[in-house]
Amino acid sequence: MTRILFSCLPLLSVASVAAFSAPCTFTTSPSSSARFLSTPAAELSASDVEIQQAKEFLCRAAETKLENPDKVLDALTSLEKSCKKKFKEDSSAFSKDIMDNISGEWRLIFTTGTKERQKKTGGRVNYFPLKAIQKFDASTEPKFIENGIYGPLNIPLVRFTGDFDFDERKRKLEFDFDMIELLGLIKINLASEDVAKIGASTGLGSSNNEKLVESGRRAFFDWISADADIATARGGGGGLALWKRVIDGEPPSYGEGPI
Repeated sequence: MTRILFSCLPLLSVASVAAFSAPCTFTTSPSSSARFLSTPAAELSASDVEIQQAKEFLCRAAETKLENPDKVLDALTSLEKSCKKKFKEDSSAFSKDIMDNISGEWRLIFTTGTKERQKKTGGRVNYFPLKAIQKFDASTEPKFIENGIYGPLNIPLVRFTGDFDFDERKRKLEFDFDMIELLGLIKINLASEDVAKIGASTGLGSSNNEKLVESGRRAFFDWISADADIATARGGGGGLALWKRVIDGEPPSYGEGPI
């Protein structure tokens, strides 16, 4: 069965190539970003101001996919640095804010890829061209995670499901996938090492995840931020990622935004 899955991967990749542009909007529900914007400037620390500025820029980038990719990378790096400072000031409150906001569906907007991939591409980074959705539910036990790529008419080409844990002391989200679903029809339970290999082949995971599984460890994200609009994290392979929250009842169009 595993051989069949690997033989299907090129077909899934080809089916994921077409893309169309469509506008998107952000939720207006209260968030940590909204609280920043409503706080008088005199009450904000230097880290708060840097976080606010980075998030404002990343929100625009996630909405339009028109901001310069190098500037998006700079904003992600700045946000990560500033959030580390805030985390040291009050790690418990910072981690709680992430967990209070992480549940829901998130559209992958921008990724630098792993450090290994960056070397192969000469450091080139860009917006993620396909519809990749990550789902989290921190209210269940075990906590639920799903990662998938969708095609025309929101058909799930491939989805992985599993569970995750969040280490509040390190902002580290560790996860395992134990099931793969093809075309929304075929569900197959797989060993962690098989899921890691397929994830790396489809672009939903990295080769570093394979190495972690082989050594008995779980794949992970070092979470940077999560609010009502966007989420950011650094993967175990060293890459940075930006997600946009999917608004209930308004799933993003397939291939949304320029490639």
